[in-house]
Formats: sequence, structure tokens, C-alpha cells
Amino acid sequence: MSELLAGRPLTQPHPDRLGPDHPVYEQILQAHATALASGDPMYRDPASGYWVLTAAYLADRGSCCDNGCRHCPYVA
Repeated sequence: MSELLAGRPLTQPHPDRLGPDHPVYEQILQAHATALASGDPMYRDPASGYWVLTAAYLADRGSCCDNGCRHCPYVA
């Protein structure tokens, strides 16, 4: 069964998981937007170098994994 998505665009991260005060906030949003536009399931975080799953990939999963994902589309 699929969960309902949060009421924000997939391009907008959860504010508790990535706030606008983050030092590379705009770079992260750009990397995420580029991955979304390309249909890539993840992007490399510009600050840490870790791979981060996109909101589209997480939405396609159908449910929240409760791992605190930055772009979780299920958490309101």
C-alpha cells in the first residue's frame, strides 16, 4: 500500500532535514534538481560527498523507510 505524499513539491526538502541556513543549501537544491530532471535516483551531496536519494526515487518506493531521508516526500 502506498502512503500519501506530503503537501510540498518534490523539489523542496523537508525543512527539519535541510534548512535554508545550511552552508551549501542552494548547491544541494541545484544538485537535487539536476538529478530530478535527469531521472537519476540519487545525487552526490556537495558538502559531504555522500550519495543522497532524490524525492522522486523515494516517492516511487511507495512508503517511508523511516531513515530520516533529506528529501523524504512522505514526512509532512
